[in-house]
Amino acid sequence: MESSPVMHPREQAPWRGDKMGKATLFESARLLVGLNAFEPGQEHAVHSHAGMDKLYYVIDGAGTFLMAGRELPMRAGEMLVAPDGIPHGVRNDSAARLLVLVVLAPAP
Repeated sequence: MESSPVMHPREQAPWRGDKMGKATLFESARLLVGLNAFEPGQEHAVHSHAGMDKLYYVIDGAGTFLMAGRELPMRAGEMLVAPDGIPHGVRNDSAARLLVLVVLAPAP
C-alpha cells in the first residue's frame, strides 16, 4: 500500500533537549524539505550554502533570523529566503518552542 503524499510537519517535529532537532521530510536531487525544531535558547549558527537557496517558513513560535548581518524577528506564518551564498542562521530567543520548515534548492 502506498503512503499518502500529504504531510503533517508538526507530527514529525524532532524536539531535542541538547541541540536543534533536524528532520528530512522529502529529498531529491533538486530539492530538500526539512524541519528545524528549536527549544527555547537553541540556535543554528550563522552559515551559508554555496550554490543553494534556502527558504525558512515559521510553522509555530517566534525567533530571530539572522541574515547578512541583520537580525530579523519572525513568527508563525512568516517566511524568509536566504539566497545562494548569503550568511544566515536562527536563534530561538523566546520562551516557547520554534518550529521551522526549511527548503533547500538544489538539494545538498
